[in-house]
Amino acid sequence: MGKSSKILLSPGLLLLALLWGNAVKAQTSTHDTLQVFAFVVDGDTIPGGRMYDVYVLTHMHTKWKKYWAEWTRLRNAVYVTYPYAKAAGRVMNEVNAKLVGVTDKGMRKAIIKAREKDLKKEFADKLTNLSVYQGKVLMKLINRETGNNCYEIIQEYKGGVAAGFWQTIAIVVGSNLKQSYEPGNKDQAIETIVQDVERMYGHRS
Repeated sequence: MGKSSKILLSPGLLLLALLWGNAVKAQTSTHDTLQVFAFVVDGDTIPGGRMYDVYVLTHMHTKWKKYWAEWTRLRNAVYVTYPYAKAAGRVMNEVNAKLVGVTDKGMRKAIIKAREKDLKKEFADKLTNLSVYQGKVLMKLINRETGNNCYEIIQEYKGGVAAGFWQTIAIVVGSNLKQSYEPGNKDQAIETIVQDVERMYGHRS
């Protein structure tokens, strides 16, 4: 190869050297890096990723439609009647505190009647708008708040005749003043909803 050939090849070699250097530089560039999530497990860093969520929609089975319809009905009833049950429990505690040591029947009746009048003024119209189903839930919640069923409460404050009368009315409309409250058994659903309401509004029994 002559001298002139070496001179002609020199620019080509120079260009090749420049391109090669740029290629090596590109390969070592920090911009040529794929960032991924990583998890540290027992001191080892393991690359990982997250797949996109996939939503599968289908028609609800009849059994579950019925279940959620009943749950929604019960939840709405608890939301409506829970404030009344709380008020009943509060009033009963106040009345019981005033009745301590009072043996005169007239004075006891006057104390009870005074609070009864206040309750009627505040809640009578609202309570008459409750459905039979909501009334049943209310009696459950009153039992929860006071520890006594509605029959026992009426018997204590109004006498056995009044308790028997209202029990008869309750039975006629398909209810029962003597129904118990069992949060760990048949009334577990009501208890779950009540606890949600308490957390939401900051109430505590």
